[in-house]
Amino acid sequence: MNFLAHAWLARGGGDDFLYGNLIADGVKGSDLEAWSTDVAHGIRHHRRVDAFVDRHAVTRDILACSPRSGRRYMGIALDLVWDHFVALDLEEAQDEESSVVSRSYRLLSRRSAPSRLAPMVPVLVEQDWLRRYADFSFTCRAIRGIGQRLSGPNRLAELVPWLEAEYPRLGEEFQRLWSDVREALEVAPYDTNRS
Repeated sequence: MNFLAHAWLARGGGDDFLYGNLIADGVKGSDLEAWSTDVAHGIRHHRRVDAFVDRHAVTRDILACSPRSGRRYMGIALDLVWDHFVALDLEEAQDEESSVVSRSYRLLSRRSAPSRLAPMVPVLVEQDWLRRYADFSFTCRAIRGIGQRLSGPNRLAELVPWLEAEYPRLGEEFQRLWSDVREALEVAPYDTNRS
């Protein structure tokens, strides 16, 4: 799961909790003393979501049938693909989607992101990535772009044709995964005690 999915799952918590979920990929290590309690809870929640998704049967099945040369990078690609399907699902809940996206952008714009995310966050907000993930071609461009920042050949770009060919199956598998993730880890309003 990427920014949008994490924001949706954490939207029931306070702003610090949501912010922690949004920036967690930029925070290294288990020592979270530098962060407020609620931000640290958000970072831990994000990590639990990632671990749950990584261990889920859907993820394991997709990895098993994905191109061998790209399996090491498939998790990165799937994070963005899952956000694409979350964005499609949320188009039906426009008011709530708009609220969580606007809230996320407000938090990301007003607070400094960890150095690993700092260059990307303003672009994410200015170019409205969270809503644009609903366009699969945009999502694929984002996947290719991440691959350009990695060393060596762009293995993520090499995965895009496979993702496009498997799109219907990925959509079906996403529904199974998303249902399980929401049941296990979606935070009820102001329920930050699930950390």
